[in-house]
Amino acid sequence: MTIKKIETLQTVHYDLLLLADPAKHLVANYTKRGLCFELLHDEIPIGVLVLLPTRPETLEIVNISVSKSYQGKGFGKKLIQFAFVYAKNNQYKTVEIGTGSTSLGQLYLYQKCGFRMTSIDRDFFLRHYEEEIIENKLILKDMVRLCIDL
Repeated sequence: MTIKKIETLQTVHYDLLLLADPAKHLVANYTKRGLCFELLHDEIPIGVLVLLPTRPETLEIVNISVSKSYQGKGFGKKLIQFAFVYAKNNQYKTVEIGTGSTSLGQLYLYQKCGFRMTSIDRDFFLRHYEEEIIENKLILKDMVRLCIDL
């Protein structure tokens, strides 16, 4: 397993990014501004991570995704741990992440990694996404914001 910076996003990267965020225009926007990394397993990209500096000393994970066939095997946790190391090595003190209020697996993973809930952005997904998102048989409306101080 290797994590390395992506120099040029390829179709395989976009396919992974869109697993976590179905809005192509939003993905295109933050990948241009952020730092993109890929997780390789046997030289095949199976995960992606996009980090974006948002405020002084704060880095946000704006996209993290692992291929469906590799989910539940600890690869998401490895990407989060990589984000923590990257943040510390680059003098960031806080890492933030946001996810859907219906994203039960993601909420569990992030809290298991030490993130704490800080706020809820009500109706975020209704305001920013053209099509309705159904997750765990619920309409996704709100974004849960979490952070960890390193």
